[in-house]
Amino acid sequence: MFHAVLASTHPGPAYQLAQFLISVAIGVAGAVAGVALLWLALRKLDLGEVLGTTTQLAAVVGVAAVCDIARDDAGLIAAVLMGLALANIRGFDIPARRPFFETLVQLIIGVLFVSISATVTPASLNHLVLPTLGLVAILVLVTRPLVAFLATVRTDLTRGERRFTGWMAPRGIVAAATASTFGTQLAAHHVGGAAKILPVTFLVIVATVAIYGLTAVPVARRLHVTRPARTRPLLVGGDAWVIALARALHSAGLEVVMWAGSDDQREQITQAGLELMPGELLAAATGEGAELEGITMVLLLTDEDDFNALASTLLAANPDTRVYRLAPRHPTHGVVAPFSSSGTVFAPTLTRENVWDRYNAGSRITTQSANGGIPPGTDLLFLITPEGALHPATTSRRPTPQPGDTLVLLSPPGVGRGSPAESRVST
Repeated sequence: MFHAVLASTHPGPAYQLAQFLISVAIGVAGAVAGVALLWLALRKLDLGEVLGTTTQLAAVVGVAAVCDIARDDAGLIAAVLMGLALANIRGFDIPARRPFFETLVQLIIGVLFVSISATVTPASLNHLVLPTLGLVAILVLVTRPLVAFLATVRTDLTRGERRFTGWMAPRGIVAAATASTFGTQLAAHHVGGAAKILPVTFLVIVATVAIYGLTAVPVARRLHVTRPARTRPLLVGGDAWVIALARALHSAGLEVVMWAGSDDQREQITQAGLELMPGELLAAATGEGAELEGITMVLLLTDEDDFNALASTLLAANPDTRVYRLAPRHPTHGVVAPFSSSGTVFAPTLTRENVWDRYNAGSRITTQSANGGIPPGTDLLFLITPEGALHPATTSRRPTPQPGDTLVLLSPPGVGRGSPAESRVST
């Protein structure tokens, strides 16, 4: 499109087509060199996350700069082709995406947005505000709904989800980068209106971010696509007491998900009528948390202390998910567990071995209203608020029950037998 606009400033389209092909050729050559450089750095030298992220950014910036020296608009082509190659070549050991995007976004926000804001002056906005608001209205009310409608045809999205997708499209980094790259070059070629591209883009970014940011929650509620505020815990482990705990939480109204390593335990979870998370837990944890979408709390309750500690360290990288694990049998037990600082559930005396022994001796996991207080001889495991928020008792903090809360307790043998809650978790 950039070259098509420039074609109007030259005597014939053939000339501009040739210039476009030259830019593509230089961009392809630069991309090949950049991919080869990153292959050497990431595959052969096996750089870690920090150096790998720095190397990626340095290679892209360097290749784009060299291509721009050879040809003004070839750097963007080279950068895009490098990204496509790295994302699609099998076996490319790309460092974790989180640190890469965190670093990239920080640089863009700190440099690109600030520089654009400094470039756009009040005088440059003269006679542009009202036309830009009309453009924003077209983008919000026509362009985005149409694109979302076509993109979601034959998908499993509900009508409300499709409508919400059609409402959300805040302009930001891509629009700013494109406008700053092409606006100046078009203006240098004396293309009419080119000087207005950057101010208009600035206004579009401000307007769309404000519109979508202020209306996202009410629109989502009106379209019934909001997720309830109730905690959705993932219980990792397949022992009998863990399944009983999951059923107790489920009986209290929570949407419980479980995962276990062995086939026998997974079969028992399925037979108990509980949702089983597919795949491998650590693979999901290191794979951008795709399988953990919607999980708000992870409880690592397996009989392997080191696994619990290692998994808690990996899963804790997601700031939207609270992660807890069982206290090890002994503070010095294990290779990883003694050195992990992640939160541990239950009272200090309720270690993995203690809970297992008491459950085998006849203790049961029960639920009851907090209005009557905590019965003597029982241990508080969790507290569930009327809104469905789950608060675990940890080694450092015990939640304070309030009227209307539901208590999940480890009761001594014989306590609570025959009650509806107990019959649900002990069958």
